[in-house]
Amino acid sequence: MLDDGGLQLVELSPVDPWMADPREPLELQKGEVKVTYFTHACIELQLGKRRFMFDPWLKGPAFARGWWLLHEPPADALDRLCGADLIYISHMHSDHLSYPTLKVLAERRPDIPIYVGDTSRPVFWLESQVKLTNIKVLPFGVWQNIDDHLRFMILMDGVHPEMDTCIIVDYKGHMILNTVDCTRPNGGRLPQNVDVMMSDFAGGASGFPMTFYGGKYSDSWKAEFIKNERKKLLNYKATLVKSLQPRIYCPFAGYFVEAHPSDRYIKDSNIKNSAEDLNALINKLAPAIKTWTPQPGAVLDLGLALRDPTNREAITNPPASAKIYKDSWEFDLYVNELKSAIKSDIFKHQNWIQFYYTWAGFQNYNLVVRVIETDDKFECITDGYDYLVDFLDLSFPTKRPNREHSYLEIKNRIGVMRYVVLHGCLWDDLYIGFQNRISRDPDIYHHKFWKHFQAELPLCKPDWEQFQKQVVPISETGMGNNCALS
Repeated sequence: MLDDGGLQLVELSPVDPWMADPREPLELQKGEVKVTYFTHACIELQLGKRRFMFDPWLKGPAFARGWWLLHEPPADALDRLCGADLIYISHMHSDHLSYPTLKVLAERRPDIPIYVGDTSRPVFWLESQVKLTNIKVLPFGVWQNIDDHLRFMILMDGVHPEMDTCIIVDYKGHMILNTVDCTRPNGGRLPQNVDVMMSDFAGGASGFPMTFYGGKYSDSWKAEFIKNERKKLLNYKATLVKSLQPRIYCPFAGYFVEAHPSDRYIKDSNIKNSAEDLNALINKLAPAIKTWTPQPGAVLDLGLALRDPTNREAITNPPASAKIYKDSWEFDLYVNELKSAIKSDIFKHQNWIQFYYTWAGFQNYNLVVRVIETDDKFECITDGYDYLVDFLDLSFPTKRPNREHSYLEIKNRIGVMRYVVLHGCLWDDLYIGFQNRISRDPDIYHHKFWKHFQAELPLCKPDWEQFQKQVVPISETGMGNNCALS
């Protein structure tokens, strides 16, 4: 019922958007459509004369310094990226929106068309990081026609619509579905019998429970929890693939490693699913589906695979001499960039704390958080800040309040924390990047707090120039409390 007394008709079961203007599939010639795996979630589609790239993370870390590429990209990967006709970036997480990679692209070809979904949190909300001039923000569920044969549409995630998306590509009536990291892509409504389906598979992409300590969070509890979650994810993905019945399935978007030596504990204990295990389960549940476990540089010829799934020429693997796994990552280059924030002048003034959390804009929530700056081993450091934030009234007490309240204690590596503060980054760099250690009392998840700091911080970074005009210079000896907060 409308305000004026009229009735509004709502279609409760709308037509699936990919069914608009359906196309009969045309026969594909050998070499006409090729799917090339580069690394992690980066795929190149050759579609006739056009080349379409997905989620190019080809160099540098993701989530501050927590994730590094497992696979060595093909030697010409950056050249092929810069020569692509169009690029799709699924969401703002840095294993998909890789600024080290995009800086190279911006230097060499800033006007390349880059397509993103119209999420409430813009994918390129940190646009100042790179100078790309042809970013196209698209509505969901609408075909985007590139030429007579090629079109695509972007769909949102049903669980994280504020940031996650997936994509359907249609070339001559042949569909490729890439659900990327979506937890429930398009609310669970997806096309069946597509020619190729790709999705994540690995798990292990969260700070929980690996970065938690105290209470039940022993190594044995974590190991059992991870084992169970990994099994649930494996079964969910296999069941989803079975229900959709694609002709070919490829697990990807899970090939990362916690390679930095300081994260050895995470690397050894954050066990992930293997693509081989998922494909084996799919082969058992749905033997008619062809599965593909890609190596960097491997190529799937879709025309050959559709005509004869058993044709060995349909997949070209990299030569035996090709390097598959990375063994060097230029740690110092990227870690030193993060650590450069430690000496920023703003941290000479203790009231940066109030300025930052006021900018962050989260309050009226009965949670007290203790934040402790630490070294790489999460040990207290001289002149590291150690402070409380009471988010009920956004105050900064010297001791915990007497009222009943929830409590978090977060130890953050100082370089990453200060870089996040200085540049107004989301706390995913800390949480998903394994750059902190967390305890909580009671042991409950504070969804509102984490959602705000991981997805809802202001789009413009803190105005530190204005802050410095307001502050009175103080000596550096007053910086911190040596982790001695009462």
